[in-house]
Amino acid sequence: MLGQKRETINSIIGEHSVFSGKFQIKGSLQVDGKFEGVSITVNHLHVGIKGKIKSTIKAQTVIVEGIVIGTINAQSRVFLMPTARILGTINTPELIIQKGVMLDGKIAISERPDKSSKELINQLYNNKT
Repeated sequence: MLGQKRETINSIIGEHSVFSGKFQIKGSLQVDGKFEGVSITVNHLHVGIKGKIKSTIKAQTVIVEGIVIGTINAQSRVFLMPTARILGTINTPELIIQKGVMLDGKIAISERPDKSSKELINQLYNNKT
């Protein structure tokens, strides 16, 4: 994963596969097909160039080359590759966007993804010290 030891993929939703519902695993997931559902909870997620997701994503790291419609909550970082197409919300402490990405939505970058960035910034602004 870009400068890190490559994570082993535990599960794959293949190119011609469609999965719906709620997906929760420990480890890594690569989506080359289509997933629509309530949520995906996984350690590491890679949305391949032909992958399509319409859901809420909860992960440590997320790499997107395909299409995501929904919310991405990443505890560590999100990589948006040149072919990524995002419609929704991204919450993460680190966001890397390459040239060519299409993104329409809201981005919150904070070391505390569990807290509202808006609240933290207002608290810092209103701090008298």
